[in-house]
Amino acid sequence: MSGPAPREASVTITPERGWLQCPGCRALLYRRRYQRTDRVCPECGAHGALTAPERLASLLDEGTAAPFTTVHSDVDPLGFVDAKPYPQRLAEARRKTGLDEAVVCARGALAGHRVVVAAMDFRFLGGSLGCAVGESITAAGEVALAERTPLLIVCASGGARMQEGVLALMQMAKTAQMLSALREAGLLTVSLVTDPTYGGVAASFATLCDVIVAEPGARMGFAGRRVIEQTIRERLPAGFQTAEHLLAHGMIDRVVPRAELREVLGRLLGFACAPVAEEDRTGPTTLVRELPRREPWEAVRHARDIGRPTTLDYVAHVVEDFVELHGDRRGTDDPAVVAGLGRLHGRAVAVVGTQKGHDATELSARRFGMPEPAGYRKAARVMRLAETLSLPVVTLVDTAGAHPGVEAELHGQSVAVAENIATMAGLTVPVVAVVTGEGGSGGALALAVADQVLACSDAVYSVISPEGCASILWQDAAQAPRAAAALQVDAASLLRLGVIDGVVPEPPGGAHTDPAATANALADAVSACLRRLDGVPGAELVRRRRARFRAFGAETGILPTVERETA
Repeated sequence: MSGPAPREASVTITPERGWLQCPGCRALLYRRRYQRTDRVCPECGAHGALTAPERLASLLDEGTAAPFTTVHSDVDPLGFVDAKPYPQRLAEARRKTGLDEAVVCARGALAGHRVVVAAMDFRFLGGSLGCAVGESITAAGEVALAERTPLLIVCASGGARMQEGVLALMQMAKTAQMLSALREAGLLTVSLVTDPTYGGVAASFATLCDVIVAEPGARMGFAGRRVIEQTIRERLPAGFQTAEHLLAHGMIDRVVPRAELREVLGRLLGFACAPVAEEDRTGPTTLVRELPRREPWEAVRHARDIGRPTTLDYVAHVVEDFVELHGDRRGTDDPAVVAGLGRLHGRAVAVVGTQKGHDATELSARRFGMPEPAGYRKAARVMRLAETLSLPVVTLVDTAGAHPGVEAELHGQSVAVAENIATMAGLTVPVVAVVTGEGGSGGALALAVADQVLACSDAVYSVISPEGCASILWQDAAQAPRAAAALQVDAASLLRLGVIDGVVPEPPGGAHTDPAATANALADAVSACLRRLDGVPGAELVRRRRARFRAFGAETGILPTVERETA
């Protein structure tokens, strides 16, 4: 096996019968109470190890687990002997665990949703990835593919199995191919990272699934802490490679306590099932096509009001079962972008939006809603997941623009914005964008390449801020009102220019005076747009979307020269 020496993953038995000692806080725990909490310490919350059969029992609905075995033979290609011959080690592991190998696969239901589960067991040779484990996990994926069922992999491993040499290494590619096939088929894959998950498992199926959930304190990495410290001769910071560290650095989507796993995983699996019929929303339309023009600078001031509803406010009011997803998978989670899956009027959707805040602390923490490259990459990742699951994408845009900082530039801000624009242009699912406040330059457009683009009645959308325009053209930022009028940034002008398709009306005093009413109006307008896009084939959506943006400015363009054949 590669990877670290495993940390003691469960409690220690004390001499007193029926009592255990938590390795985290060293508290004495009554055995039966500890078992009732699924081996979570009631004092410090440390999560002890579960066996693969226990994991299946804790996750799957009662009576639904149907384990299945895959055909494989014992592999000893190297005739490997250390202190013992490899076949002897296998026999001892089977005797001690009662398992054939380090993974158990089963069909079942989780919160009523069909799922195939492959659960690893660290007791069996450290959960190492050998040929039989790779074959079993790949076969589980092939069962999911054949039965059109989501796949859940519960990871617990020290790495690849050294005793099988390079054939164990090949299992990383084998399982990666399987996950690619499931993604291409539009099937959801979820990885549940438990402690520990290292080496070849971390560098393959544990991190290649569509959604990565981890238990609190679970460690995951390519190399273990001790190996890294010995290699670089430096002491690593506390909490390095833990689930919490990974979440903060954009490598996983969520950290979920064991008691909440069924609920969160059930919601995720629900998005992979047939969509719930949309509620019948009768009543007057909220998609306004004509509205009185207001002074553009007044619109700018309203759009920037600190009390305006944010993406999370809209989600709280009108998006049910929302599961926020985190991270760009490259080392960062940008708080300026919120992304996840939820239900709008009963319809499963992906929601992506910029997030400002309502006070100085939140505004600072979220960089005033100005995304860095990681934010755009997170958005693109969730939009690609929506495409895999055939879910519409709804984006909510309220940003002064992409973050103009040194770190953003060093991490490829221009590339991230450009890639997001290209990604949205090619999505084969319906996309509806709403400018809810400020729509600032390319940073806003990167989330607004959509089939239908709406704007709230007090929103603005522009190539540059009025202040920036005034400073450049009049060398005087105080001329911002003049610039706003010249740029025609208000909703009425945007509607006339054809940049937006409709306006979501706000209460007379602005969205901040009645956030719930504004949220309901927005939800109705977005749902109306999605209904109009229902049934349109993916290729046709892409064609229309590209034609939409191809048409902007075409009447002022220069026609290409056409070469004619001469006789």
